Amino acid sequence: MATDRSTGIRDQFGRDGELPLGPTLLSGAVVAATLFPLVWVVAAALDAEGTLALLSRPGTWEVFLNSVVLVVAVTAACLVLGVPAAYLTARTDLPFRRAFAVLLALPLVIPSYIGAFTFVAAFGPRGTLQDLLLPLGIERLPSIYGLGGAALVLTLYTYPYVFVTTRAALRSMDTRLVDAARTLGHARREAFGRVIAPQIGPAVGAGSLLSALYALSDFGTPAIMRFDAFTRVIYVASGDALGGGRDLAALLSLQLVTVALVLLAVESRLSGAGVRSDRTDARARRVPLGRWRWPAAAACGVVVALALAVPLAVLGDWLVGSRTVAREVVGFTPAAVFNSVGVAGAAALAAALASLPVAYLANRSESPVARLFERAAYVGYAVPGVVMGLALVFFGAEYGGALYRNGVVLLPLLVFAYVVRFLPQSVGPTRAAFTQVGASLPEAARTLGCSPLRAFRRVTLPLVASGVLGGAALVFLTTMRELPATLLLRPAGFETLVTRLWTAYRAGYPAEAALPALALLVVSAASMAVVFGMEGYDLG
Repeated sequence: MATDRSTGIRDQFGRDGELPLGPTLLSGAVVAATLFPLVWVVAAALDAEGTLALLSRPGTWEVFLNSVVLVVAVTAACLVLGVPAAYLTARTDLPFRRAFAVLLALPLVIPSYIGAFTFVAAFGPRGTLQDLLLPLGIERLPSIYGLGGAALVLTLYTYPYVFVTTRAALRSMDTRLVDAARTLGHARREAFGRVIAPQIGPAVGAGSLLSALYALSDFGTPAIMRFDAFTRVIYVASGDALGGGRDLAALLSLQLVTVALVLLAVESRLSGAGVRSDRTDARARRVPLGRWRWPAAAACGVVVALALAVPLAVLGDWLVGSRTVAREVVGFTPAAVFNSVGVAGAAALAAALASLPVAYLANRSESPVARLFERAAYVGYAVPGVVMGLALVFFGAEYGGALYRNGVVLLPLLVFAYVVRFLPQSVGPTRAAFTQVGASLPEAARTLGCSPLRAFRRVTLPLVASGVLGGAALVFLTTMRELPATLLLRPAGFETLVTRLWTAYRAGYPAEAALPALALLVVSAASMAVVFGMEGYDLG
Protein backbone atom coordinates (compact mmCIF):
# COMPACT_ATOMS: atom_id res chain seq x y z
CA MET A 1 0.00 0.00 0.00
CA ALA A 2 2.81 2.40 0.92
CA THR A 3 4.55 1.61 -2.40
CA ASP A 4 1.37 2.28 -4.37
CA ARG A 5 0.87 5.59 -2.61
CA SER A 6 4.48 6.67 -3.16
CA THR A 7 4.20 5.71 -6.83
CA GLY A 8 1.01 7.75 -7.14
CA ILE A 9 2.71 10.73 -5.56
CA ARG A 10 5.68 10.50 -7.92
CA ASP A 11 3.34 10.18 -10.89
CA GLN A 12 1.41 13.26 -9.89
CA PHE A 13 4.19 15.50 -8.59
CA GLY A 14 7.16 14.34 -10.59
CA ARG A 15 10.21 12.28 -9.71
CA ASP A 16 11.75 15.04 -7.67
CA GLY A 17 8.60 15.49 -5.54
CA GLU A 18 7.93 18.97 -6.93
CA LEU A 19 4.78 20.49 -5.46
CA PRO A 20 1.96 21.55 -7.81
CA LEU A 21 1.81 25.31 -8.08
CA GLY A 22 -1.96 25.82 -7.76
CA PRO A 23 -2.70 23.80 -4.59
CA THR A 24 0.51 25.02 -2.98
CA LEU A 25 -0.32 28.70 -3.52
CA LEU A 26 -3.90 28.21 -2.35
CA SER A 27 -2.76 26.32 0.75
CA GLY A 28 -0.22 29.00 1.51
CA ALA A 29 -2.91 31.70 1.28
CA VAL A 30 -5.21 29.75 3.63
CA VAL A 31 -2.41 29.23 6.14
CA ALA A 32 -1.42 32.91 6.00
CA ALA A 33 -5.00 33.89 6.80
CA THR A 34 -5.09 31.35 9.64
CA LEU A 35 -1.90 32.69 11.20
CA PHE A 36 -2.93 36.34 10.96
CA PRO A 37 -4.69 36.59 14.36
CA LEU A 38 -1.75 34.86 16.06
CA VAL A 39 0.69 37.29 14.42
CA TRP A 40 -1.46 40.19 15.59
CA VAL A 41 -1.49 38.90 19.17
CA VAL A 42 2.31 38.73 19.24
CA ALA A 43 2.73 42.15 17.58
CA ALA A 44 0.18 43.84 19.85
CA ALA A 45 1.77 42.33 22.96
CA LEU A 46 5.25 43.48 21.90
CA ASP A 47 3.88 46.96 21.18
CA ALA A 48 2.14 47.28 24.55
CA GLU A 49 3.30 50.08 26.83
CA GLY A 50 4.52 49.23 30.32
CA THR A 51 4.70 45.51 29.61
CA LEU A 52 6.62 44.68 32.78
CA ALA A 53 4.27 46.74 34.92
CA LEU A 54 1.22 45.05 33.44
CA LEU A 55 2.70 41.58 33.80
CA SER A 56 3.81 42.21 37.38
CA ARG A 57 0.32 43.19 38.52
CA PRO A 58 -1.03 40.74 41.12
CA GLY A 59 -4.25 40.58 39.16
CA THR A 60 -2.49 39.47 35.97
CA TRP A 61 -0.90 36.44 37.62
CA GLU A 62 -4.13 35.73 39.45
CA VAL A 63 -5.93 35.47 36.11
CA PHE A 64 -3.23 33.14 34.81
CA LEU A 65 -3.42 30.88 37.86
CA ASN A 66 -7.24 30.93 37.82
CA SER A 67 -7.27 29.77 34.21
CA VAL A 68 -4.67 27.04 34.77
CA VAL A 69 -6.52 25.74 37.84
CA LEU A 70 -9.82 25.76 35.93
CA VAL A 71 -8.34 23.84 32.98
CA VAL A 72 -6.66 21.26 35.24
CA ALA A 73 -9.81 20.78 37.34
CA VAL A 74 -12.11 20.42 34.32
CA THR A 75 -9.76 18.06 32.46
CA ALA A 76 -9.29 15.84 35.53
CA ALA A 77 -13.04 15.76 36.18
CA CYS A 78 -13.72 14.92 32.51
CA LEU A 79 -11.36 11.96 32.82
CA VAL A 80 -13.09 10.81 36.00
CA LEU A 81 -16.50 10.96 34.29
CA GLY A 82 -15.70 10.16 30.67
CA VAL A 83 -13.42 7.13 30.90
CA PRO A 84 -15.56 5.06 33.34
CA ALA A 85 -18.74 5.99 31.45
CA ALA A 86 -17.14 4.89 28.18
CA TYR A 87 -16.00 1.59 29.70
CA LEU A 88 -19.42 0.92 31.24
CA THR A 89 -21.31 1.49 27.99
CA ALA A 90 -18.79 -0.26 25.73
CA ARG A 91 -17.54 -3.27 27.68
CA THR A 92 -19.93 -4.18 30.51
CA ASP A 93 -23.48 -5.46 31.02
CA LEU A 94 -24.68 -2.06 32.26
CA PRO A 95 -28.51 -1.82 32.29
CA PHE A 96 -29.90 0.40 29.49
CA ARG A 97 -26.43 0.44 27.96
CA ARG A 98 -27.54 1.59 24.49
CA ALA A 99 -29.70 4.38 25.89
CA PHE A 100 -26.85 5.63 28.08
CA ALA A 101 -24.49 5.50 25.06
CA VAL A 102 -26.70 8.16 23.45
CA LEU A 103 -27.69 10.17 26.52
CA LEU A 104 -24.13 10.51 27.82
CA ALA A 105 -23.02 11.98 24.47
CA LEU A 106 -25.93 14.42 24.13
CA PRO A 107 -24.50 17.19 26.38
CA LEU A 108 -22.32 18.06 23.37
CA VAL A 109 -25.48 19.58 21.90
CA ILE A 110 -25.85 22.11 24.74
CA PRO A 111 -23.48 25.11 24.73
CA SER A 112 -21.88 25.55 28.14
CA TYR A 113 -23.21 29.10 28.55
CA ILE A 114 -26.78 27.79 28.28
CA GLY A 115 -25.91 25.23 30.93
CA ALA A 116 -24.38 27.98 33.07
CA PHE A 117 -27.36 30.33 33.18
CA THR A 118 -29.82 27.48 33.70
CA PHE A 119 -27.70 26.19 36.60
CA VAL A 120 -27.72 29.66 38.14
CA ALA A 121 -31.51 29.71 37.76
CA ALA A 122 -31.81 26.29 39.38
CA PHE A 123 -29.15 26.37 42.10
CA GLY A 124 -28.18 30.03 42.53
CA PRO A 125 -29.49 32.64 44.97
CA ARG A 126 -33.29 32.82 44.79
CA GLY A 127 -33.16 29.84 42.45
CA THR A 128 -35.61 26.99 42.09
CA LEU A 129 -33.86 24.73 44.60
CA GLN A 130 -33.69 27.53 47.16
CA ASP A 131 -37.44 28.12 46.81
CA LEU A 132 -38.14 24.40 47.33
CA LEU A 133 -35.96 24.20 50.44
CA LEU A 134 -37.17 27.43 52.04
CA PRO A 135 -40.20 25.79 53.77
CA LEU A 136 -37.73 23.37 55.39
CA GLY A 137 -35.87 26.25 57.01
CA ILE A 138 -32.91 26.24 54.64
CA GLU A 139 -32.53 29.91 53.78
CA ARG A 140 -29.16 29.85 52.05
CA LEU A 141 -27.32 27.45 49.77
CA PRO A 142 -23.58 27.35 49.05
CA SER A 143 -22.71 29.83 46.31
CA ILE A 144 -22.61 28.39 42.81
CA TYR A 145 -20.50 31.28 41.56
CA GLY A 146 -16.72 31.17 41.26
CA LEU A 147 -14.33 28.34 40.46
CA GLY A 148 -16.59 25.54 41.70
CA GLY A 149 -19.57 26.53 39.58
CA ALA A 150 -17.49 27.22 36.48
CA ALA A 151 -15.67 23.88 36.80
CA LEU A 152 -18.92 21.97 37.37
CA VAL A 153 -20.67 23.41 34.33
CA LEU A 154 -17.69 23.08 32.01
CA THR A 155 -17.15 19.48 33.13
CA LEU A 156 -20.75 18.52 32.41
CA TYR A 157 -20.57 19.90 28.88
CA THR A 158 -17.03 18.86 27.92
CA TYR A 159 -16.70 15.35 29.38
CA PRO A 160 -18.46 13.93 26.25
CA TYR A 161 -15.29 14.67 24.27
CA VAL A 162 -13.46 12.14 26.47
CA PHE A 163 -16.47 9.81 26.54
CA VAL A 164 -16.96 9.63 22.77
CA THR A 165 -13.29 9.23 21.82
CA THR A 166 -12.59 6.69 24.60
CA ARG A 167 -15.69 4.65 23.81
CA ALA A 168 -14.71 4.46 20.15
CA ALA A 169 -11.27 3.16 21.15
CA LEU A 170 -12.78 0.60 23.51
CA ARG A 171 -15.16 -0.62 20.82
CA SER A 172 -12.25 -1.29 18.44
CA MET A 173 -9.88 -2.72 21.05
CA ASP A 174 -8.25 -6.15 20.72
CA THR A 175 -9.66 -8.05 23.71
CA ARG A 176 -7.36 -11.03 23.16
CA LEU A 177 -4.66 -9.10 24.99
CA VAL A 178 -6.94 -8.70 28.00
CA ASP A 179 -7.77 -12.40 28.00
CA ALA A 180 -4.07 -13.23 27.80
CA ALA A 181 -3.33 -11.01 30.79
CA ARG A 182 -6.09 -12.67 32.82
CA THR A 183 -4.78 -16.16 32.02
CA LEU A 184 -1.36 -15.07 33.28
CA GLY A 185 -2.87 -14.37 36.68
CA HIS A 186 -3.44 -10.61 36.50
CA ALA A 187 -6.51 -9.26 38.29
CA ARG A 188 -9.05 -7.25 36.31
CA ARG A 189 -7.65 -3.97 37.67
CA GLU A 190 -4.09 -4.96 36.74
CA ALA A 191 -5.23 -6.04 33.28
CA PHE A 192 -6.86 -2.64 32.77
CA GLY A 193 -3.67 -0.80 33.72
CA ARG A 194 -1.32 -3.02 31.75
CA VAL A 195 -3.37 -3.76 28.62
CA ILE A 196 -6.47 -1.59 28.17
CA ALA A 197 -5.03 1.76 29.26
CA PRO A 198 -2.12 1.68 26.76
CA GLN A 199 -4.51 0.83 23.91
CA ILE A 200 -6.98 3.62 24.63
CA GLY A 201 -4.35 6.16 25.74
CA PRO A 202 -4.21 8.16 22.48
CA ALA A 203 -8.02 8.41 22.34
CA VAL A 204 -8.20 9.53 25.97
CA GLY A 205 -5.49 12.09 25.27
CA ALA A 206 -7.33 13.47 22.24
CA GLY A 207 -10.57 13.83 24.20
CA SER A 208 -8.74 15.42 27.12
CA LEU A 209 -7.13 17.94 24.78
CA LEU A 210 -10.52 18.97 23.41
CA SER A 211 -11.90 19.35 26.94
CA ALA A 212 -8.88 21.38 28.06
CA LEU A 213 -8.99 23.69 25.03
CA TYR A 214 -12.73 24.22 25.50
CA ALA A 215 -12.29 25.06 29.19
CA LEU A 216 -9.44 27.43 28.37
CA SER A 217 -11.24 29.25 25.56
CA ASP A 218 -14.81 29.36 26.89
CA PHE A 219 -16.13 32.83 27.61
CA GLY A 220 -19.77 32.45 28.55
CA THR A 221 -19.39 30.17 31.57
CA PRO A 222 -16.70 32.20 33.42
CA ALA A 223 -18.66 35.38 32.66
CA ILE A 224 -21.91 33.97 34.06
CA MET A 225 -20.17 32.33 37.02
CA ARG A 226 -18.25 35.56 37.80
CA PHE A 227 -14.90 33.82 37.65
CA ASP A 228 -11.89 35.80 36.45
CA ALA A 229 -10.44 33.49 33.80
CA PHE A 230 -8.50 34.69 30.76
CA THR A 231 -11.50 35.06 28.46
CA ARG A 232 -13.66 37.09 30.84
CA VAL A 233 -10.87 39.51 31.80
CA ILE A 234 -9.76 39.95 28.17
CA TYR A 235 -13.31 40.77 27.10
CA VAL A 236 -13.72 43.34 29.87
CA ALA A 237 -10.26 44.86 29.39
CA SER A 238 -10.72 45.26 25.64
CA GLY A 239 -13.47 47.80 26.25
CA ASP A 240 -11.25 50.01 28.43
CA ALA A 241 -9.39 51.82 25.66
CA LEU A 242 -8.65 54.93 27.75
CA GLY A 243 -7.37 53.06 30.79
CA GLY A 244 -4.77 50.95 29.01
CA GLY A 245 -7.09 47.99 28.87
CA ARG A 246 -6.23 47.14 25.29
CA ASP A 247 -2.55 46.63 26.14
CA LEU A 248 -3.56 44.38 29.03
CA ALA A 249 -5.95 42.50 26.75
CA ALA A 250 -3.14 41.95 24.22
CA LEU A 251 -0.74 40.61 26.85
CA LEU A 252 -3.38 38.32 28.35
CA SER A 253 -4.29 37.13 24.85
CA LEU A 254 -0.66 36.19 24.24
CA GLN A 255 -0.57 34.25 27.50
CA LEU A 256 -3.82 32.51 26.63
CA VAL A 257 -2.66 31.47 23.16
CA THR A 258 0.68 30.31 24.59
CA VAL A 259 -1.07 28.02 27.07
CA ALA A 260 -3.27 26.64 24.26
CA LEU A 261 -0.24 25.95 22.06
CA VAL A 262 1.50 24.20 24.96
CA LEU A 263 -1.55 21.95 25.36
CA LEU A 264 -1.44 21.11 21.65
CA ALA A 265 2.29 20.34 21.82
CA VAL A 266 1.92 18.08 24.87
CA GLU A 267 -0.93 16.11 23.30
CA SER A 268 1.02 15.78 20.05
CA ARG A 269 3.97 14.25 21.91
CA LEU A 270 1.77 11.83 23.81
CA SER A 271 -0.60 10.84 21.01
CA GLY A 272 1.73 8.27 19.50
CA ALA A 273 2.57 6.50 22.75
CA GLY A 274 -0.31 4.02 22.68
CA VAL A 275 -0.27 0.30 21.93
CA ARG A 276 -1.89 -0.57 18.60
CA SER A 277 -3.38 -3.81 17.31
CA ASP A 278 -4.60 -4.83 13.87
CA ARG A 279 -7.48 -6.90 15.29
CA THR A 280 -10.71 -5.58 16.75
CA ASP A 281 -13.33 -7.48 18.71
CA ALA A 282 -16.36 -5.28 19.39
CA ARG A 283 -18.53 -8.34 20.14
CA ALA A 284 -16.31 -9.69 22.91
CA ARG A 285 -17.92 -11.03 26.07
CA ARG A 286 -19.08 -8.22 28.30
CA VAL A 287 -17.65 -7.81 31.77
CA PRO A 288 -20.34 -8.65 34.37
CA LEU A 289 -20.83 -5.90 36.96
CA GLY A 290 -22.63 -8.13 39.45
CA ARG A 291 -24.03 -6.19 42.38
CA TRP A 292 -22.61 -2.95 40.93
CA ARG A 293 -24.90 -2.99 37.88
CA TRP A 294 -27.62 -0.79 39.29
CA PRO A 295 -25.34 1.58 41.28
CA ALA A 296 -23.38 2.11 38.05
CA ALA A 297 -26.62 2.81 36.15
CA ALA A 298 -27.69 5.22 38.89
CA ALA A 299 -24.37 7.09 38.61
CA CYS A 300 -24.82 7.43 34.85
CA GLY A 301 -28.39 8.61 35.48
CA VAL A 302 -27.19 11.35 37.83
CA VAL A 303 -24.81 12.68 35.19
CA VAL A 304 -27.55 12.64 32.54
CA ALA A 305 -29.99 14.37 34.91
CA LEU A 306 -27.54 17.17 35.71
CA ALA A 307 -26.33 17.72 32.16
CA LEU A 308 -29.64 17.30 30.30
CA ALA A 309 -32.65 17.32 32.60
CA VAL A 310 -31.72 20.47 34.55
CA PRO A 311 -31.26 22.82 31.56
CA LEU A 312 -34.20 21.41 29.64
CA ALA A 313 -36.47 21.67 32.68
CA VAL A 314 -35.44 25.27 33.33
CA LEU A 315 -35.86 26.28 29.70
CA GLY A 316 -39.22 24.51 29.52
CA ASP A 317 -40.40 26.28 32.65
CA TRP A 318 -39.37 29.62 31.23
CA LEU A 319 -41.01 28.85 27.91
CA VAL A 320 -44.45 28.11 29.38
CA GLY A 321 -44.18 30.91 31.94
CA SER A 322 -45.56 34.39 31.59
CA ARG A 323 -44.19 36.60 28.84
CA THR A 324 -42.96 40.09 29.66
CA VAL A 325 -42.89 43.44 27.91
CA ALA A 326 -39.19 42.77 27.24
CA ARG A 327 -40.21 40.35 24.50
CA GLU A 328 -39.90 42.92 21.72
CA VAL A 329 -36.49 44.08 22.96
CA VAL A 330 -34.62 40.91 23.88
CA GLY A 331 -36.91 38.06 22.86
CA PHE A 332 -37.00 35.63 19.97
CA THR A 333 -37.36 36.91 16.40
CA PRO A 334 -37.40 35.04 13.07
CA ALA A 335 -34.65 37.38 11.83
CA ALA A 336 -32.33 35.95 14.49
CA VAL A 337 -32.84 32.46 13.07
CA PHE A 338 -32.26 33.68 9.52
CA ASN A 339 -29.10 35.56 10.52
CA SER A 340 -27.72 32.60 12.51
CA VAL A 341 -28.29 30.12 9.71
CA GLY A 342 -26.98 32.59 7.13
CA VAL A 343 -23.62 33.37 8.76
CA ALA A 344 -23.14 29.75 9.88
CA GLY A 345 -23.88 28.54 6.34
CA ALA A 346 -21.48 31.09 4.85
CA ALA A 347 -18.76 30.05 7.31
CA ALA A 348 -19.35 26.35 6.62
CA LEU A 349 -19.13 26.90 2.85
CA ALA A 350 -16.00 29.05 3.12
CA ALA A 351 -14.33 26.57 5.49
CA ALA A 352 -15.13 23.67 3.14
CA LEU A 353 -13.58 25.53 0.20
CA ALA A 354 -10.54 26.58 2.23
CA SER A 355 -9.96 23.05 3.49
CA LEU A 356 -9.82 21.51 0.01
CA PRO A 357 -6.34 22.68 -1.07
CA VAL A 358 -4.84 22.06 2.38
CA ALA A 359 -6.27 18.56 2.68
CA TYR A 360 -5.49 17.72 -0.95
CA LEU A 361 -1.86 18.79 -0.67
CA ALA A 362 -1.36 17.07 2.69
CA ASN A 363 -2.75 13.80 1.32
CA ARG A 364 -1.05 13.79 -2.08
CA SER A 365 2.40 15.02 -1.09
CA GLU A 366 5.01 13.83 1.37
CA SER A 367 6.81 17.17 1.19
CA PRO A 368 7.69 18.93 4.47
CA VAL A 369 5.95 22.00 3.07
CA ALA A 370 2.66 20.10 2.78
CA ARG A 371 2.97 18.80 6.34
CA LEU A 372 3.83 22.28 7.58
CA PHE A 373 0.78 23.80 5.88
CA GLU A 374 -1.49 21.17 7.39
CA ARG A 375 -0.11 21.69 10.90
CA ALA A 376 -0.36 25.47 10.56
CA ALA A 377 -4.02 25.21 9.53
CA TYR A 378 -4.76 23.83 12.99
CA VAL A 379 -3.31 26.84 14.82
CA GLY A 380 -6.61 28.72 14.55
CA TYR A 381 -8.21 26.16 16.86
CA ALA A 382 -5.77 27.23 19.57
CA VAL A 383 -6.85 30.89 19.26
CA PRO A 384 -9.98 31.32 21.43
CA GLY A 385 -12.95 33.19 20.04
CA VAL A 386 -12.45 36.19 22.32
CA VAL A 387 -8.86 36.59 21.06
CA MET A 388 -9.91 36.08 17.45
CA GLY A 389 -12.64 38.68 17.76
CA LEU A 390 -10.36 41.11 19.57
CA ALA A 391 -7.65 40.80 16.92
CA LEU A 392 -10.09 41.56 14.10
CA VAL A 393 -11.76 44.40 16.02
CA PHE A 394 -8.41 46.14 16.54
CA PHE A 395 -7.39 45.44 12.93
CA GLY A 396 -10.64 46.87 11.60
CA ALA A 397 -10.44 49.94 13.83
CA GLU A 398 -6.84 50.55 12.74
CA TYR A 399 -7.17 50.04 8.99
CA GLY A 400 -10.88 49.86 8.20
CA GLY A 401 -11.52 53.60 8.29
CA ALA A 402 -15.06 54.65 7.38
CA LEU A 403 -15.94 51.13 6.23
CA TYR A 404 -15.34 49.86 9.77
CA ARG A 405 -17.03 52.81 11.49
CA ASN A 406 -20.11 52.31 9.32
CA GLY A 407 -20.13 48.56 9.99
CA VAL A 408 -19.66 47.58 6.34
CA VAL A 409 -16.72 45.21 6.94
CA LEU A 410 -17.92 43.75 10.23
CA LEU A 411 -19.98 40.93 8.74
CA PRO A 412 -17.15 39.74 6.44
CA LEU A 413 -14.78 39.93 9.42
CA LEU A 414 -17.22 37.84 11.48
CA VAL A 415 -17.37 35.11 8.83
CA PHE A 416 -13.59 35.27 8.49
CA ALA A 417 -13.22 34.75 12.24
CA TYR A 418 -15.50 31.71 12.13
CA VAL A 419 -13.56 30.17 9.24
CA VAL A 420 -10.12 30.67 10.79
CA ARG A 421 -11.32 29.47 14.20
CA PHE A 422 -13.01 26.28 13.00
CA LEU A 423 -11.05 25.42 9.85
CA PRO A 424 -9.46 22.33 11.50
CA GLN A 425 -12.93 20.81 11.92
CA SER A 426 -13.26 20.87 8.12
CA VAL A 427 -9.67 19.92 7.23
CA GLY A 428 -9.77 16.66 9.25
CA PRO A 429 -12.79 14.98 7.58
CA THR A 430 -11.77 16.31 4.16
CA ARG A 431 -8.26 14.88 4.44
CA ALA A 432 -9.70 11.55 5.59
CA ALA A 433 -11.91 11.49 2.48
CA PHE A 434 -8.93 12.16 0.20
CA THR A 435 -7.16 9.09 1.60
CA GLN A 436 -9.91 6.93 0.07
CA VAL A 437 -9.23 8.24 -3.44
CA GLY A 438 -6.16 6.86 -5.24
CA ALA A 439 -4.07 8.94 -7.60
CA SER A 440 -4.86 6.56 -10.50
CA LEU A 441 -8.41 7.84 -11.04
CA PRO A 442 -7.57 11.51 -11.71
CA GLU A 443 -4.53 10.37 -13.70
CA ALA A 444 -6.84 8.32 -15.92
CA ALA A 445 -8.95 11.42 -16.53
CA ARG A 446 -5.76 13.33 -17.41
CA THR A 447 -4.82 10.74 -20.02
CA LEU A 448 -8.26 11.21 -21.59
CA GLY A 449 -7.54 14.89 -22.14
CA CYS A 450 -8.92 16.53 -18.98
CA SER A 451 -7.01 19.42 -17.48
CA PRO A 452 -5.88 19.01 -13.83
CA LEU A 453 -8.66 21.32 -12.61
CA ARG A 454 -11.31 19.57 -14.67
CA ALA A 455 -10.11 16.13 -13.52
CA PHE A 456 -10.32 17.29 -9.93
CA ARG A 457 -13.80 18.75 -10.40
CA ARG A 458 -15.27 15.78 -12.31
CA VAL A 459 -13.49 12.82 -10.68
CA THR A 460 -11.95 13.61 -7.29
CA LEU A 461 -14.46 16.09 -5.87
CA PRO A 462 -17.54 13.82 -6.16
CA LEU A 463 -15.63 11.05 -4.38
CA VAL A 464 -14.66 13.24 -1.41
CA ALA A 465 -18.01 15.06 -1.19
CA SER A 466 -19.18 13.14 1.88
CA GLY A 467 -16.09 14.10 3.87
CA VAL A 468 -16.36 17.72 2.78
CA LEU A 469 -20.04 17.81 3.77
CA GLY A 470 -19.28 16.19 7.13
CA GLY A 471 -16.65 18.82 7.90
CA ALA A 472 -18.98 21.60 6.76
CA ALA A 473 -21.74 20.27 9.05
CA LEU A 474 -19.34 20.32 11.99
CA VAL A 475 -18.30 23.91 11.21
CA PHE A 476 -21.96 24.91 10.88
CA LEU A 477 -22.77 23.39 14.28
CA THR A 478 -19.87 25.09 16.06
CA THR A 479 -20.44 28.45 14.36
CA MET A 480 -24.09 28.51 15.46
CA ARG A 481 -22.91 28.30 19.09
CA GLU A 482 -19.92 30.67 19.00
CA LEU A 483 -20.45 33.50 21.51
CA PRO A 484 -17.47 35.86 22.08
CA ALA A 485 -16.45 36.39 18.44
CA THR A 486 -20.09 37.03 17.55
CA LEU A 487 -20.51 39.58 20.35
CA LEU A 488 -17.32 41.43 19.38
CA LEU A 489 -17.74 41.50 15.59
CA ARG A 490 -21.45 41.57 14.78
CA PRO A 491 -22.68 44.74 13.05
CA ALA A 492 -25.05 47.01 14.95
CA GLY A 493 -28.59 45.62 14.77
CA PHE A 494 -27.43 42.22 13.53
CA GLU A 495 -29.02 39.71 15.90
CA THR A 496 -28.47 35.96 16.03
CA LEU A 497 -29.87 33.28 18.33
CA VAL A 498 -26.70 33.51 20.41
CA THR A 499 -26.81 37.30 20.79
CA ARG A 500 -30.56 37.24 21.53
CA LEU A 501 -30.28 34.78 24.38
CA TRP A 502 -27.15 36.50 25.74
CA THR A 503 -28.83 39.93 25.63
CA ALA A 504 -31.93 38.56 27.35
CA TYR A 505 -29.92 37.00 30.15
CA ARG A 506 -27.68 40.04 30.70
CA ALA A 507 -30.69 42.38 30.66
CA GLY A 508 -32.27 40.49 33.55
CA TYR A 509 -34.98 38.73 31.50
CA PRO A 510 -33.73 35.13 31.43
CA ALA A 511 -37.16 33.75 30.56
CA GLU A 512 -36.93 35.54 27.21
CA ALA A 513 -33.80 33.49 26.45
CA ALA A 514 -35.79 30.23 26.48
CA LEU A 515 -37.04 30.26 22.89
CA PRO A 516 -33.76 31.23 21.19
CA ALA A 517 -31.93 28.76 23.43
CA LEU A 518 -34.29 25.92 22.54
CA ALA A 519 -34.11 26.83 18.84
CA LEU A 520 -30.32 26.73 19.08
CA LEU A 521 -30.49 23.30 20.74
CA VAL A 522 -32.74 21.93 18.00
CA VAL A 523 -30.37 23.09 15.26
CA SER A 524 -27.37 21.78 17.22
CA ALA A 525 -29.04 18.40 17.73
CA ALA A 526 -29.82 18.09 14.02
CA SER A 527 -26.26 19.00 13.07
CA MET A 528 -24.85 16.57 15.64
CA ALA A 529 -27.05 13.78 14.26
CA VAL A 530 -25.64 14.44 10.79
CA VAL A 531 -22.06 14.38 12.08
CA PHE A 532 -22.56 11.21 14.14
CA GLY A 533 -24.35 9.56 11.21
CA MET A 534 -21.46 10.27 8.86
CA GLU A 535 -18.89 9.08 11.40
CA GLY A 536 -20.88 5.93 12.19
CA TYR A 537 -21.34 6.42 15.95
CA ASP A 538 -21.69 2.85 17.29
CA LEU A 539 -24.34 2.08 19.93
CA GLY A 540 -23.46 -1.60 20.24
